[in-house]
Amino acid sequence: MNSVVTATGVTKRFGAITAVDNLSLTVGDGEILALLGPNGAGKSTLIRMIVGLIKPDQGAVQRSVDARFGQLRGKLGYLPEERGLYQDMPIMRTLTYFGVLQGMPAGKAAEAAHAWLDRLGLDARGSEKVKALSKGNQQKVQFVASVLHRPPLAILDEPFSGLDPVNQELFLELIRELSQSGTTVILSAHQMTLVERLADRVFLMSRGREVLNGSIAELRKRWHTGDQLVIGIARETDTGFLADLPAVEAVEDRSDTEIRIRLRPGAALSDLLRAVGERIDVSYIRSEETTLHEIYVRTVERDLAAPRAGGDAA
Repeated sequence: MNSVVTATGVTKRFGAITAVDNLSLTVGDGEILALLGPNGAGKSTLIRMIVGLIKPDQGAVQRSVDARFGQLRGKLGYLPEERGLYQDMPIMRTLTYFGVLQGMPAGKAAEAAHAWLDRLGLDARGSEKVKALSKGNQQKVQFVASVLHRPPLAILDEPFSGLDPVNQELFLELIRELSQSGTTVILSAHQMTLVERLADRVFLMSRGREVLNGSIAELRKRWHTGDQLVIGIARETDTGFLADLPAVEAVEDRSDTEIRIRLRPGAALSDLLRAVGERIDVSYIRSEETTLHEIYVRTVERDLAAPRAGGDAA
């Protein structure tokens, strides 16, 4: 797979704070890459270096779209975390203006804007000013302004911000369609369930550095995580024995009606199920895969607990 973005040994400091620390990243052509990390991990700083808003103190960022098309105009779509819309400008005029800035003829930009607004349920409001919209609808307009010109590379910083569950589902569909039409997507988000459904690959940062990188399946293997077993408890009973069973890596959670167990990779379940059946009045039992949310939390907690020389990221 050809690379669209290559960051090599990039470091960015702000005074005594190292926001990005000797980090390297490659994004493949047509890939949906999720750039994840806790607040202060350095994600937004890395995104701004990829976009070209700031330069690294060390290392380099290369974008194949620069060399392939000769200029960046019209080849990059950027949805910033902070909205950059003109609040007193009508929505249609705003989107047409952004399309023209990216090299589209005004008529084509207006046509594309109408189509996008119709898809998002906002076409009837095109003459209204941006400030008349709710936070979620402003996010829709900001998204359209970022991808109206169908760029080969789209960088989306918190695209699901302010959206209700219905519109989150719509954005999942829109981002998939962008990818299927040939756009490489880098997105940063905190909604792990959405990321897990969307991303081809996850790149997890902590304190300015890479701590995990791969597909969800690869991350599960790398973490050596087994599945989880959820047991419904029909009546109050002692479940302390579960932690001592060979197949059990940890008891994750316990309530009056349910217990969640993390299994050891490759664990044989026959002895576990026999012990459960003999000592617990079971109302249901189901198996679940380890989620991205759990992998994220455990990875970041492990990293933050480890000592690190030099200034922390911010």
